[in-house]
Amino acid sequence: MRHSLPIAPQFYVTAPQPCPYLEGREERKLFTALQGEHAGALNDTLSKQGFRRSQNVLYRPSCTECAACLSARIRVADFKPARSQRRADRRNRDLARRVRAPWASEEQYALFRRYLDSRHADGGMADMDVFEFAAMIEETPVRSRVIEYHATLPDASEELVAVCLTDILDDGVSMVYSFYTPERRQHSLGTYIILDHIRIAREAGLPYVYLGYWVPGSPKMDYKARFSALEIYYQGEWQPIDPTADYTAEAHPLTTAPVAEQVARITLPETRRA
Repeated sequence: MRHSLPIAPQFYVTAPQPCPYLEGREERKLFTALQGEHAGALNDTLSKQGFRRSQNVLYRPSCTECAACLSARIRVADFKPARSQRRADRRNRDLARRVRAPWASEEQYALFRRYLDSRHADGGMADMDVFEFAAMIEETPVRSRVIEYHATLPDASEELVAVCLTDILDDGVSMVYSFYTPERRQHSLGTYIILDHIRIAREAGLPYVYLGYWVPGSPKMDYKARFSALEIYYQGEWQPIDPTADYTAEAHPLTTAPVAEQVARITLPETRRA
């Protein structure tokens, strides 16, 4: 008899370390390895439950005294750009999109370094060398693409101005990491990359664009809440963001379930055959 058996990955928890988003707090992550022939199915299923991918690892915040990090996604069919977002689109209409296989280049790394030095010089990635950068781009066991954006210069040559590492899920596109030139500060390139991913998802008939984590109270993450049709993974389900809600009220130790209970609630894909 043939029947489906659930994939049973092992889950682990990182040691607490300073939170990169909220001062005075510590972060802890629940994570599992992403590998083998069913990596794609696991990535699809756990992404729908608030997990994110970093190379061959899937993780989700599991902080003991805080629940501020909320996974966010945009409903493509319902999205309507704000006036400022339409302006960002017009400012970057000269850019050409290039879709590449997940392979790192020296040009990408040079842009990445300029981006970090300008915007995140004291962040966790500040010391990333070219080999670590290549691993971030290339170590992917799932369907990933590098989306490049090029500007045409007066001499007709092209300049790489923005890059996004993107996963293709069964229900959307997931923006794993993006970076762009600091020289175009007035062009709102970060906003433009999201707008273009909404177009990419719409062209592919996919209903969602996954943005990563929205952290209420963190100025670094405020921009995500400015997109219409935004949903957050909150209290175990996806729901429209409520602009009147005080999501920071969740920052209480009694709101975080024990790790064993968190793992027991995770739904796994049934793809392995016996």
